[in-house]
Amino acid sequence: MSRCYALVDCNSFYASCERLFRPDLRQRPVIVLSNNDGCVVSLSREAKDLGIPMGVPYHQIRDWAQQQGVAVFSSNYALYGDLSNRVMRTLEQLAPRIEIYSIDEAFADLGGMQRWDLTQWGRQVRQTVLRHCGLPVCVGIAPTKTLAKLANHVAKGQRAQGGGVIVWQQAAQWQPQLAQTEVEAIWGIGRRLGRQLRLLQIDSAADLAAAHLPTLRKQFSVSVERIARELNGVACLGYAQMPAARAQILCSRSFGRRLTQQQDLAEALCHFACQAAEKLRAQQQRCRELTIFIRTHPFAASGQTPRPAYANQAAWRFLEPTADSRDLMQACHALLASIWRPGYQYLKAGVILRDFYAAGSFQPELFVQAPPRPRSAELMQVIDRINRRGGAPIRFAGQGLDPQWQMRREHLSPAYTTDWRQLPLVTLGPCAATLMRRSPATENPVP
Repeated sequence: MSRCYALVDCNSFYASCERLFRPDLRQRPVIVLSNNDGCVVSLSREAKDLGIPMGVPYHQIRDWAQQQGVAVFSSNYALYGDLSNRVMRTLEQLAPRIEIYSIDEAFADLGGMQRWDLTQWGRQVRQTVLRHCGLPVCVGIAPTKTLAKLANHVAKGQRAQGGGVIVWQQAAQWQPQLAQTEVEAIWGIGRRLGRQLRLLQIDSAADLAAAHLPTLRKQFSVSVERIARELNGVACLGYAQMPAARAQILCSRSFGRRLTQQQDLAEALCHFACQAAEKLRAQQQRCRELTIFIRTHPFAASGQTPRPAYANQAAWRFLEPTADSRDLMQACHALLASIWRPGYQYLKAGVILRDFYAAGSFQPELFVQAPPRPRSAELMQVIDRINRRGGAPIRFAGQGLDPQWQMRREHLSPAYTTDWRQLPLVTLGPCAATLMRRSPATENPVP
């Protein structure tokens, strides 16, 4: 086995993060909801055992969940993002290289470690992440990324029996699992491709692995052919230490309540623009095009008086690429003024950045140049560095001081790890207070 990959995936990541500071929830079912407390996006094992489906609208199960004693949380992105960073920093100490795939999973390149006891290494990863971060993980190890992903799925199913680590080094180890895996469940296939593959009697991962490769390439794409090769243990998906730069950046959100004032909508768009600009600067690029869109609900809720629907978008083309949040907010104000219509109740808005350039790679027009903002890059760098520390971030006035468009999060937990003001408080009993009033060494009172 010339190559070797491990996929480390946190178990029920959002739900596990909520349990970390709530030991009383260890055995209780826990669910986490999406934006505006809409749908279930994360479930603990106990919640899955109750039969709660992923993606079900919360209002459909609210009363039943309360009767079953289910603990419900709104999405706490500050908490999840910080704990994700801690997990990834821990993994960097345990593997030669890692590739962050999502907020709760990462590939580790184990090239050169094939002579190690990989099962023991996987157990060490689980123990170390649990000890350093308090979060449970499962580990799947195989010669390709696709097989490592499948091995991780099997490991999650066995963790209740004390497992949590699956190592596949020979084809005989993974072939039985391929026959039990439906084609839609393969990483990179999904429902649409799965339906097309089933028309060719390719119903399982084993069928795809045995399929005629030139036919797969001709009828589908080279990507499907690569997946088939990976299922046979041939590594086709390389290792990427840094994620690929995105071709566009989208920041949008449905509001917690309908907006009827232009100022509220402008503040929301400016906030999305600042978020997008931070992501743009993180990949060390600038953009020339910004698009905003606004929309109302397409139809009134059942039993309500019909409301007029409205949706529109507008784009702004910069003379020179920019990553300055102030430039993007200025464009948002100008674009919103051109498409704003009074008398509507706006439900959603968003910002899209496109047409990216690396710093210094753009050739400006000879006679049309925009004067640069003085020390723009240095200012944005300072703001990003401060905001990454957590706590109270630096905000522009255009984002609003008391936003009326914030998401509805009625079950939001504290930001335990990023805000000093929300740290848990411990009340000492009389005996502990007596012990703390005297220093053991000097017998002198101490505060």
